[in-house]
Amino acid sequence: MRHEKIETLSTVKLQNNPELYKIVDSLNRTLKDDDLMFGLSLDEDDDETAIFTIYRT
Repeated sequence: MRHEKIETLSTVKLQNNPELYKIVDSLNRTLKDDDLMFGLSLDEDDDETAIFTIYRT
């Protein structure tokens, strides 16, 4: 069984916007075959800040 490692390439904090998930969804759909994955979460300490992360899978 092959174990895959997920590598974090970049993390950026930015002002939260309810439309950000659309960009993340589009990137994931478009670039999944290039072994890239994108994540979006809220900062634990500040609901006004989103955290965007790029991973290599």
